[in-house]
Amino acid sequence: MNWSSAIEQAIETTKANLSRFKDKFPHVSNGDGKYRLVDHTDWTEGFWAGILWLSYEYGKDPAIREAAVRSAASFQKRVAQHSHLEHHDIGFLYSLSAKAQWILEKDETAKAVALQAANVLMKRWRESSQLIQAWGPKGDPDNGGRIIIDCLMNLPLLYWAAEQTGDRKYADAARIHAEKSRRFLVRGDDSSYHTFYFDQETGDAVRGGTHQGFRDGSTWTRGQAWGIYGFALAYRYFKEPQFMEASKRLARYFIAHLPEDHVAYWDFDAPQAEGTPRDSSASAIAACGMLELLEHLPDGDPDREWLDTAVRQSMSSLVDRYFTAGDASEEGFLRHGSYSVRGGISPDDFVIWGDYFFLEALLRLEAGIPGYWYER
Repeated sequence: MNWSSAIEQAIETTKANLSRFKDKFPHVSNGDGKYRLVDHTDWTEGFWAGILWLSYEYGKDPAIREAAVRSAASFQKRVAQHSHLEHHDIGFLYSLSAKAQWILEKDETAKAVALQAANVLMKRWRESSQLIQAWGPKGDPDNGGRIIIDCLMNLPLLYWAAEQTGDRKYADAARIHAEKSRRFLVRGDDSSYHTFYFDQETGDAVRGGTHQGFRDGSTWTRGQAWGIYGFALAYRYFKEPQFMEASKRLARYFIAHLPEDHVAYWDFDAPQAEGTPRDSSASAIAACGMLELLEHLPDGDPDREWLDTAVRQSMSSLVDRYFTAGDASEEGFLRHGSYSVRGGISPDDFVIWGDYFFLEALLRLEAGIPGYWYER
């Protein structure tokens, strides 16, 4: 597979999108090949910033760098105003914007912004229940004791903040949350819950559930993918074997339940039939997670072969069957992503996180560029 050709085509789409998007941010499409644009009001703006930094890092186009720097500056304003940050997705927003600029350019202002964002995320830490609350205000009757598997990808902002400041509070909270996620979100058959509820006062486990999946006991594929990648990143930072094992277990289940073309449906328990939405973004995220796992396995490790084979099969299928390949009429990279099938929101469309992880996976395969989840 010619990964470099796919990268070049994705970057061509990105260049075209600079004039289309201007200073707004792509979120999801609505079946028309065009992204719905948002201001700094959602959880997804970091993925466009991340695409800009990845594209610049690979191709060194000054116009793309200019757009990336301008985008990063807007994140500085958002955190200063504490605008629309009452959720746990601070890591998605700031790891791929301000932290990315710090990693690539050692810009001190960007570093300060990313650390400020880490402090905002730490406000989600709930001492009584020992978790990072995903949504809602403290004490919220529905969400006050709730974690979701997506949060594993927000934790790297805290890992990084601990490294930069020498203050263990960031890593300690993140590690406790990751371990709680491992114990309660990963099920015995290697599938996963999307969410889990705990007593807000005691931290006692209450029940597993879902917000996005087919039903409470099903396996939402994007959640499974977040787990593969998130636990692999937890292993990178803590070197604790249970995190690697959790990532492997989730990866095995993900691979075993894929259809013939190696690209996931939106939920592994939804009927896998014609007309059932796929989620190409789940397969792109899972590919990145498996590539991260491969970095930690020694040569000769028996798990290397099945992981490498699965990544290449999935990415080849995404490139051949789902990629827009620079089509000037389409603003996204990956067709057939799903935002919220359960909620009826963009169930078969472009989703900006799918585009980001698709490009990250391509760059990992072609150039060893791993994204901006950790210092290099």
